[in-house]
Amino acid sequence: MKNWLIGLGGLAAALAGPASAGAETFSLWVRSDGSTFMPKIVEAFNKSQAEHKAELQIVPVNELVQKYAVAAAGGTAPDALSLDLIFTPAFASAGQLEDITDLAKSLPYFDQLSKPHVATGTYGDRIYGLPFSADASVLVWNKKLFREAGLDPDKGPTTWDEIHEDAKKISALGGEKKGFYFSGNCGGCNIFTFTPLIWASGGDIFTDEGKKATLDTPQMRDAIAFYQGMVKEGLVPAGSQTDTGANFFAAFATGNIGISPSGSFAIGALNAQYPDLEYGVTYLPGKDGGQSSFAGGDNFVVSKGTEKSAAIKAFLEYAYSPEGQTLLAKNGSLPVRADVAKQALAGLDDRYLIAVDAMAKGKTPYTPAFNDLINSANGPWITMLNRAFFGSPEDIGPAVEEAQSAMQTIIDTAP
Repeated sequence: MKNWLIGLGGLAAALAGPASAGAETFSLWVRSDGSTFMPKIVEAFNKSQAEHKAELQIVPVNELVQKYAVAAAGGTAPDALSLDLIFTPAFASAGQLEDITDLAKSLPYFDQLSKPHVATGTYGDRIYGLPFSADASVLVWNKKLFREAGLDPDKGPTTWDEIHEDAKKISALGGEKKGFYFSGNCGGCNIFTFTPLIWASGGDIFTDEGKKATLDTPQMRDAIAFYQGMVKEGLVPAGSQTDTGANFFAAFATGNIGISPSGSFAIGALNAQYPDLEYGVTYLPGKDGGQSSFAGGDNFVVSKGTEKSAAIKAFLEYAYSPEGQTLLAKNGSLPVRADVAKQALAGLDDRYLIAVDAMAKGKTPYTPAFNDLINSANGPWITMLNRAFFGSPEDIGPAVEEAQSAMQTIIDTAP
């Protein structure tokens, strides 16, 4: 990515410094995933005061990274953007983002901001991205199927063994009913929902600020064996093997799946589209207990060289205000400021509180080479998982070892 991008120069004024004398209008991009909440908060901000304005452009989700890279190289980057937090280290390392450490540390509620977001926004001990929108991975279960299978419909599984046993009882109902579902050929889906099983068990996939791959661990091998075992027992629909994410949400929504890892976005989607579906939300567990989550969403980043510091600061402060956090929460984003989360979610589905708590206990993988390592359809992450999930026990070791080697090579040779 460094080869695509060139620096744009320094700021005319420090972001944490005094506001400029005149009114400012700054340009702001967001990926289309944020098209529900971002227009509303931009409109509210623009109406909240007369001095500064934000001009919003929504970019298709699959185009934003490339479009921003090209714009930065051509000197036409927006002043700021809401960027998928996993890409923050890559753009920071390429010198395309403004250092906003002073702004971050000046916020009286800085310590209340989502720590996984701040971690991905930090590069070389400086902050280049702050939390903006949020989603968390969780485990959902179908209460109706639990009841039919003789299980407690109000108690979600808390260990891998409990997931396995519950899934067996639901699959035994027969017909189209299956105990468990995951998108087996989707790298992004599995980094979001499978990795927390490893984190909650004490493992990790990267260390040393993303410079070292740590796939080959007992926790990884055990987690793969856990999924593989459910596949072999017929507890997972056959279509899981080829699902590249199309049924990540849809499979559970049919009402025929007992348990599925998902995201907090599913709460609003299920409530709106499938109001009769009885479901519970709980944490993604470790092998013998514990909890974790993938803290997803966007970081707010500033393009290197922007001169609209006063307007950008005003917008960010509005977004972090109780009013801004409430507006975001009502339109599909988890609050990213812990001390006002309950206030922001007041009157909404109580299951969102579980998701907020899950995110606080979660992590986000940190690596400037995320796209090549994880998102690539032919990358080492999904190649390993798809081969091992749907293979034999003898496939797990070689699949993990080969992925470990391939990942480290990509990390070591990245620009």
